[in-house]
Amino acid sequence: MTSQSDTSTAFNVSPESLDALTSNIKEWAKEFGFAEAKVTGIDHSHHKENFDQWIEKGYQGTMSYLENHGDMRFKADLLHPGTRRVISLRMHYLPQSVETVRRLKTSDKAYIARYALGRDYHKLMRKRLTQLAKRIQERIGDHGYRAFVDSAPILERQVAEEAGMGWVGKNTLLLTPKAGSWFLLGEIFTNLPLPIDPPQLTKHCGSCTACLDLCPTNAFVEPWVLDARKCISYLTIEYDGIIPEELRSKMGNRIFGCDDCQLVCPWTKYVNYTEEEDFQPRHNLDSADLTELFLWDEASFLRKTEGSPIRRTGYINWLRNIAIALGNAKTSDAIINALQQRQHHDSNIVTEHVLWALKRHQNNA
Repeated sequence: MTSQSDTSTAFNVSPESLDALTSNIKEWAKEFGFAEAKVTGIDHSHHKENFDQWIEKGYQGTMSYLENHGDMRFKADLLHPGTRRVISLRMHYLPQSVETVRRLKTSDKAYIARYALGRDYHKLMRKRLTQLAKRIQERIGDHGYRAFVDSAPILERQVAEEAGMGWVGKNTLLLTPKAGSWFLLGEIFTNLPLPIDPPQLTKHCGSCTACLDLCPTNAFVEPWVLDARKCISYLTIEYDGIIPEELRSKMGNRIFGCDDCQLVCPWTKYVNYTEEEDFQPRHNLDSADLTELFLWDEASFLRKTEGSPIRRTGYINWLRNIAIALGNAKTSDAIINALQQRQHHDSNIVTEHVLWALKRHQNNA
């Protein structure tokens, strides 16, 4: 904790002024489209043991970047020298107009994780965070800030939990009765010694195990422990290469990400829908036919995913993911014709999954 003398020496402001500033920050955050802002400290080293054990077991899969950066992940002032507080913020992203469970049950339609239907959240949120940080700067002067949105070694959900925003649920997502888990997180690191919000000390999952029991690929080793190597979000976004055959039939029509452990969580009934235009679906992605998306050429993929998080998966993996979904769809001439058009693709990754899908339909004939 920072003493009152430290505060006045560093910024020439009283603790009372910092209290007022913190209240202002929380109000300004809402003006910039955030649902909530909370403040916490910079030392999160008590999470290091669990994180290191998770890495040692290989649950990170090919996401080697999670193994890097030493203690920066656990001590904010190592990531951004001079940091004294972390402002944790969340923003709703689910459009009210889109379907979720019904779309998952329509096997010839594509299911894309609902955060990825519109514009890339990184750009939108980083801009808003920077605007908020500059508003603080206008009031207090230079406060040595840095804004982050899923772009640095930060334990975002644990930080938000310690800021009192909610609790990390058994599905490893941050949960709150205010909005379930349909929101995105961002942070502002600041040199200001703002008053800290009380942490969330209790978890309210109780005896519920819906997220664990209903995960399509059984990716949860135990409560609060996810094996990313079996997670559909990891497989369709982060992983390059041949997806294990035993997992393909379990992926259904999910071609980019997965929302299942949110959809089955009782707390998500408290969803707050987004009012951000940038999060509204683009290019009919919330209801597109699998065959339509599968026949995009690379130029179309690049054009239609410009400014979208979907671009991250790359064109080859995009075709791979859709080929699997087509293999899981109800057999039809349109689906078989689409698959046949890609069975001699230049990429071995694509052809492997196309041939698997065609074999599935032959067996169903």
